[in-house]
Amino acid sequence: MQITPAQLLAWRLTRQFLSPRTAESTNDIIQRLCGIQAQVASAASQTVATRQQEPDTSQLKANLKNGTLLKTWTVRGTLHLHRPDQAANVLSLMADARTWEKPSWQKNFGATPVQVDQLTEAVREILNNAALSREELVTALLRRRQFAGLEAELRSGWGAVLKPLAWRGALCHGPAQGSRITFTTPAHVVPDWKGLPDPDEAAPTVISAYLGAYGPATPETFDAWLTRGNTKKGRLRAWFAEIRDQLTEVEVEGRTVFLPSEHADALATTKPHRDVRLLGPFDAYVLGAGTSDTLMLAAAHRGLVSRAAGWISPVVLHGGRIVGTWEIADGRVVPHWFAGEKPPPARAFATEAARIRAD
Repeated sequence: MQITPAQLLAWRLTRQFLSPRTAESTNDIIQRLCGIQAQVASAASQTVATRQQEPDTSQLKANLKNGTLLKTWTVRGTLHLHRPDQAANVLSLMADARTWEKPSWQKNFGATPVQVDQLTEAVREILNNAALSREELVTALLRRRQFAGLEAELRSGWGAVLKPLAWRGALCHGPAQGSRITFTTPAHVVPDWKGLPDPDEAAPTVISAYLGAYGPATPETFDAWLTRGNTKKGRLRAWFAEIRDQLTEVEVEGRTVFLPSEHADALATTKPHRDVRLLGPFDAYVLGAGTSDTLMLAAAHRGLVSRAAGWISPVVLHGGRIVGTWEIADGRVVPHWFAGEKPPPARAFATEAARIRAD
């Protein structure tokens, strides 16, 4: 199948509930997007609201409380919201990459693989049927002599040493205590938590879900989204080979990419359009494909979207392509158009800007 970049982007907009917007539930939106980044809570809310016909993100807190959403470190080591079944599958693949065994990880974060194993078991024990603040958890860990040398890393706000524990299902975010976050175990907050599946069982589900939202794409693009390219290449090839008979090859601008065959007819009949959308910071549309996707974002403008310290700017889409960024200044939505990109019609931009202000 041969398609144009405009077709591909239009299909992604449809699959991600951006064009048209949806009446689906908050959790169904998050499931379709393979989770949403939640390091900035307001950005997570905006990711959902942007896709709703009638913006209402009140269910986010309620669903976290009742265990139908889980907040934990998953893809790319960043904090995400997932439905629990999807979280378990993604965590299984994150754990399988075993990035904490890489010398570069140990150099940066100071914990050996043996210490990560020890921390995993200690945290499982400490958090069994409990929710503790970071300070309470670290204090409990430091009572054990083998962790004395990790105090600085454990107290770090980045939580790097805790992430492998989350990937192994030993830790997740619990209910907030005022402005303080807490940590607990998935089994404590999710009814009927079944633990992590075998990665070979989880991989087909995660790959198909990813390609069904952000495809057509390559195995390498999938892994850049998942682990920043840290999955062992043999494992990645084997997972894609396992479901090869369920995938359709697609050619776009001479490049071969893959799509679940169940979506092939819909992609082939997708018509390009010029819909305008304003996305908030850290939106899944941008993060899922990655800012190196030149069909979505010109390489010359990547630094204006993917900024220092991992910040992902709010962006303006025109037909699925990023044509600028935006900010709110003096109560107005102010665009910053990219050189060489055609700005959308003023009326269409104003309509979307009004929606942003209303949110």
